[in-house]
Amino acid sequence: MKLMRYFILLFMAALLLNPCSLIAGESLTLQKVAPDVYAIVGGLDNRTPENLGNNATFGFVVSSDGVVLIDSGASWKGAERIAALVRSVTGKPVTHVVNTGGQDHRWLGNGYFKSHGAKIIAHEEAVKDQKARASEQLSMLQNLVGAEGMRGTEPLFADETFSDELRLTVGGQTLVIQHRGWAHTPGDSFVWLPSEKIVFSGDIVYMERLPGVLEHSRSKSWLEAFDALAALHPRIVVPGHGHPATLEKASDVTRRYLSFIRKAVADYRASGGEATGIRSIDQTMFRSLGNFDALSGRNALQVYNEMEWE
Repeated sequence: MKLMRYFILLFMAALLLNPCSLIAGESLTLQKVAPDVYAIVGGLDNRTPENLGNNATFGFVVSSDGVVLIDSGASWKGAERIAALVRSVTGKPVTHVVNTGGQDHRWLGNGYFKSHGAKIIAHEEAVKDQKARASEQLSMLQNLVGAEGMRGTEPLFADETFSDELRLTVGGQTLVIQHRGWAHTPGDSFVWLPSEKIVFSGDIVYMERLPGVLEHSRSKSWLEAFDALAALHPRIVVPGHGHPATLEKASDVTRRYLSFIRKAVADYRASGGEATGIRSIDQTMFRSLGNFDALSGRNALQVYNEMEWE
């Protein structure tokens, strides 16, 4: 009995010291960015049974009338973990969820929050992308996360869509959701909090890991979307991957890489290089970024293919 009481006391002490990690699991970390503004930072690794597909950064804003959540996670259970972190901060309900794009971890948790009364918002192109790739994404997650981790997850799309910009005011908090071009996915949007000069970038900004220029990406307009975000001169950028940072740091990773890879591929093409030799482009200056080995060659090939049609 004494030993059991000892372990109970240890557990209670750990809960008091770090409630978020015990509630949500170590795959997500809560970071306060400003009063009533939070980032939820996932790992940089792949989707796994442990992280339930939540290998990305999310966020939320607390208002007097409820919580606006930025992205819902990759699964019903992943959404539950996100909700647990929100509850560790406030008892107010999540009233709105903004999907910033078409990637699985931006929207496949919608069903959980919708079942708890939230309204889902996304750009019209993001919804088209979600519908087009839902089956593919669910199949991938079944393989990576497993059937148990994906239990309860069903595609559920936005209640409200927009084309260019949507202004959302909840309990005195105003958020401006903007789409400024096809980036990592066709419907990528960023969420601007003008009162705090904070932007939630979704997959327009990557920190600490190499941006993924994949089959559903467009590197040229991605740069344009980044520049539209930068034109707001945000004080803090909450990225789609990695930790919140200054605009300068965000630019040093995302914009610098996209500019580099486009120029390097353009020079390679101009010299007569063919797609089969694209991996010869030297990208080692970015080797310190996560997922370099997995993405660098694929990125170059995608940009090469894009330039065939530009």
